[in-house]
Amino acid sequence: MASLRRVKVLLVLNLIAVAGFVLFLAKCRPITTKNVDSFHDIHPRAEVANLTAHGISSIQDAVLKRLSLLEDIVYRQLNGLSKSLGLIEGYGGRGKGGLPATLSPEEEEKAKGPHEKYGYNSYLSEKISLDRSIPDYRPTKCKELKYGKDLPQISIIFIFVNEALSVILRSVHSAVNHTPASLLKEIILVDDNSDEEELKAPLEEYVNKRYPGLVKVVRNQRREGLIRARIEGWKAATGQVTGFFDAHVEFTAGWAEPVLSRIQENRRRVILPSIDNIKQDNFEVQRYENSAHGYSWELWCMYISPPKDWWDAGDPSLPIR
Repeated sequence: MASLRRVKVLLVLNLIAVAGFVLFLAKCRPITTKNVDSFHDIHPRAEVANLTAHGISSIQDAVLKRLSLLEDIVYRQLNGLSKSLGLIEGYGGRGKGGLPATLSPEEEEKAKGPHEKYGYNSYLSEKISLDRSIPDYRPTKCKELKYGKDLPQISIIFIFVNEALSVILRSVHSAVNHTPASLLKEIILVDDNSDEEELKAPLEEYVNKRYPGLVKVVRNQRREGLIRARIEGWKAATGQVTGFFDAHVEFTAGWAEPVLSRIQENRRRVILPSIDNIKQDNFEVQRYENSAHGYSWELWCMYISPPKDWWDAGDPSLPIR
């Protein structure tokens, strides 16, 4: 604990010093090639170029890149916290790339009980990294789209009750890893009165150390149900946009920008991202084709084929109405 506090204090002081130094340069003298070299002297990985041509905006970009480097340092310092929970971090290991993960025959026997309890293979989930990579199934044109730097920030709200801890934390790690820091205001975990001990102090201690100030836990004192639990999360949110998700999801790169861009165009919109499937038995990521979502008269969520005019447009990056 003490060593972690010292690291955090040093990082904060480093951050303040860097930001103040850069702003001082911007206000007190013109930016020259020499100044650019001084940035590289501070850290060889910092890619600060053409500052003279682009002015203040490029300085701000440079600061953001320095902040990204500091985030890398924090990650290295805190990486391994999950070991105390029997979990794994890093981008490799079983299930990497969204491929099916497997267990040995001995492990398969141990997995039977938890599988019946949660409805998915939670034992296997503990063997899969919290940071595993998954495939990017976006259409090519979606990857080429550019977005402004003034997009609104989002508060991501996860609702859970007696979910497997590894699955919840993978949702959190995935959201942090694949949402630009400038767009992610906070993550709010709403516990709808779970009984599992690992979802109490162990969960709270982990997120407080791993993501201090970014991840918050809201606990209902009685079982409220999905909708009222979402409302509690909404009350705690401070972002300009709120996104509600189950606590058993994984995000891909570039998921947030198109969602926030569409909402920025019209604040009355409710956006649903394209959703693929994670198989419950082996955590393989299975691609689902683009579709609209709706409800049957029995209130079951249904996947609906896009309308004819969407197909006729021939552009899979277009929103489905």
